[in-house]
Amino acid sequence: MKFPDDFLWGAATAAYQVEGACREGGRCESIWDTFCRVPGATFAGENGDVACDQYHRYKEDAALIAKLGFKSYRFSISWCRILLGGTGAVNPEGVAYYRNLCAELHKYGVQACATLYHWDLPQVLQDKGGWAERFIVDAFVEYAKVCFKELGDCVDQWITMNEPLCITFIGYMEGRHAPGVRDPAQCMRAVHHVLLAHAKAVQAYRATGLKAPIGIALNINTPRPATKDPADIAAAQLARSCGAELFVFPLLGKGYPSVLAEKGWKMPIESGDMEAIAEKIDFIGLNYYFENAVSADKDNPMGYSDTPFWQKCTDMGWPIVPNGLYRQIKWVNDAACGKIPIYITENGEAVADVVASDDRIHDQERIDYLKKHLAVCSQLIEDGVPLKGYFVWSLLDNFEWACGYTKRFGIVYVDYNTQKRTLKDSAYFLRDMIAGYVE
Repeated sequence: MKFPDDFLWGAATAAYQVEGACREGGRCESIWDTFCRVPGATFAGENGDVACDQYHRYKEDAALIAKLGFKSYRFSISWCRILLGGTGAVNPEGVAYYRNLCAELHKYGVQACATLYHWDLPQVLQDKGGWAERFIVDAFVEYAKVCFKELGDCVDQWITMNEPLCITFIGYMEGRHAPGVRDPAQCMRAVHHVLLAHAKAVQAYRATGLKAPIGIALNINTPRPATKDPADIAAAQLARSCGAELFVFPLLGKGYPSVLAEKGWKMPIESGDMEAIAEKIDFIGLNYYFENAVSADKDNPMGYSDTPFWQKCTDMGWPIVPNGLYRQIKWVNDAACGKIPIYITENGEAVADVVASDDRIHDQERIDYLKKHLAVCSQLIEDGVPLKGYFVWSLLDNFEWACGYTKRFGIVYVDYNTQKRTLKDSAYFLRDMIAGYVE
């Protein structure tokens, strides 16, 4: 495996999953605070009230990041810490926390990669309809402008949205994530408003004159056909239209895929929206974990269904398909005509980690996963794809949304009773990778 000297090695987390301190620093309630109180919404009713307590332990975590050789830390800013009413007055305590975090990272020569939105919408805005209503676009832009003004001098890379597909389909169609809505019409409106809010925030960023790169982090669905049957090939294309083209094409100025009209999905497009959504971005981030195979299914309203797989699966039940990463990034790069840099903004494996008798976590399974996916990254670069960096998910074991604390993605083990951090073998593996030594 070969990586350029300027390849950006990073580790990633999200505010609600690691910060804790949900009732400190003036923070207002988010949709996840509310969702976690719904019986059965999360495993055992678990929540992010304490999480990994990074709000108080960010200095310790910054030191770990530097110790392992990472050059960037991707974290998210909690909207609930910056604007306590969702809009309006700025909370100085929230601003100070993120400035202090960035300063601590910079002390070690680590870049600060800030995600503006990683799912924790202020509940007061959801009470007005959230992402399903157009007012949210202006609210997000107001929030983004505050972040650019207050943090623009200490953030090295900006990401507007994390995983629009999850925000919309899982939050507003399936209801498995906050805000727990099950309404296809709201879902489609949310898709449009998330993309529009992203673009309007980028426009606002350009007006500031700040020079750090800004982009978006997507998780898209690009499945392979189960067989060579033309019906299965068409099913895979349909799935890609609904789960990938829906988000990627508008960003590239290609509009929404025609499948929307065929399925009766209506987008609340107003004059100038599509031109705005195509606002130039500096990079595309991709969060990749697995690839499915699909087949035609006339009994499914979507027209396709996932099929059984032979691959070994992660603790999340997801198949391990490293070459799916190659296919997905190649597809995105081809769609962008090779003109937009790409970062892997999340990649990792949930493993049922245990502390061994020597007080170590020997997570060889995760090392194998990472090694295979990094080999794909190396091949993509060799094949001319502008892949510029890789962020492992996650730096820390953390609150895994509806799964609570039952799934561990971290390269650092967290004892949730004591908050003790222990480096897993996979952390040392990545340290060696970053240093240029690979077995």
